[in-house]
Amino acid sequence: MHHRVYLWIAAFIFAASNSVTRQITLLGEQHLVDGRNPISLCNVLFVGNLCALILMACLFSRQWNRHLLSQLKRQDWIQLGTIGLLSGALAPALIFAALDNTSVTNVVLFSRLEPPISLLIGVLFFQSRVQRWTALSAIVGFIGIVVTAVLGYTTAFQFDRGIVFVTAAAIILAIASNLSKASLQLVPVSLFNLIRTFLGTIIFFLIAQTLYGSQHFTDAFSPFLWKWMVLYSALIVVGGQICWLNGLKEASTAEITLAHLLEPIAAIAMAFLILGETPTPAQYVGGSIVFISILISLWDLLQQNRKHDRAINWIDEMMGVVNFRGF
Repeated sequence: MHHRVYLWIAAFIFAASNSVTRQITLLGEQHLVDGRNPISLCNVLFVGNLCALILMACLFSRQWNRHLLSQLKRQDWIQLGTIGLLSGALAPALIFAALDNTSVTNVVLFSRLEPPISLLIGVLFFQSRVQRWTALSAIVGFIGIVVTAVLGYTTAFQFDRGIVFVTAAAIILAIASNLSKASLQLVPVSLFNLIRTFLGTIIFFLIAQTLYGSQHFTDAFSPFLWKWMVLYSALIVVGGQICWLNGLKEASTAEITLAHLLEPIAAIAMAFLILGETPTPAQYVGGSIVFISILISLWDLLQQNRKHDRAINWIDEMMGVVNFRGF
């Protein structure tokens, strides 16, 4: 019973991450430093990742040792670097940019593009086999997102910048997820996340330095920023992952998948509770279709669970780690 509590707590923490991020950014706008928001996109990503890295290094110190690191081959480091760039730097930057340009509900709905894109990439490039119910769920979910876009604007192609950003992030996360599943199944999850966060932080800092110059991080050491980032990292990033990993110890695949599938619904609810966002008519219609895709996945899950319940593997664990969860 305890493992279910851990899973659901983790799911709600992950669901709240986007809304909490937006709320903290809005709070920064009320405490400007020389006319600048100290809780800017780049500062949140860099300092938040740094705080999360320090906390995770302390919690998972046993995984951070020379013997284990020496077992990683050169190809593993290249793959980790690639995944760190994609899921640790580019995707979070795009999602934060999306949160700055569109509603949290839009970010939640359009991030659901990731499952069908991930399935397509898996089939085309990794020879993955897709069951018919899984494929149907992905197709229905994709239709729901298209309906949201078409009904939300005067023309089907008049997307706002936020939707463009979150769509790009979904594609990047789908690529990172497939790379992780195909290449890094022997790397412990805690070590993977430590290295991914470390590389993502360094890569993002170097990219921002190159594009915007060193002055871009002028407020990176603001006490106001660090106060909120330490709290955010401890609760959202580290707290969520600890609950997820503890929940995995005794959870069945069905329980894990159920928590993962219902997360978008919880995220929309959190946007309402934290930010007061009310879904638009287009979001209600498109979101309802997306919800149907989730029900199809749940039906498929129940059918598979009646036949057998396989042991939790590396891919199940990564459901709470590879994809964007706060950082």
